[in-house]
Amino acid sequence: MCLALPARVLAIDHSTDTATVAVGEVKKEVSLSLVEEVEVDDFVLIHVGYALNKIDQEEAVKALELFAEAGLMDGKKP
Repeated sequence: MCLALPARVLAIDHSTDTATVAVGEVKKEVSLSLVEEVEVDDFVLIHVGYALNKIDQEEAVKALELFAEAGLMDGKKP
C-alpha cells in the first residue's frame, strides 16, 4: 500500500518543473511532471518525490487532521 501526503506548494521552479512543498514544518522539493496547472498555495498529494495530483484545501486539511489524530503528525494547520 502506498501513502501520499497532502502538501502546500510554497514555490515553483518552472525551469526544472519542480516545486518546494511543505507538510507541516517539513519542506521538500518534488517533481511536478505528473500534474498540470499547479500554482503557489495549491495543495498536492505527494509520494516519493512526485506530486501526484492537486486536491482542494478542505480535503487536504481533513487528511492532515486524520494523520494528527493517528499520532503521525504534530496537528498544526497547514
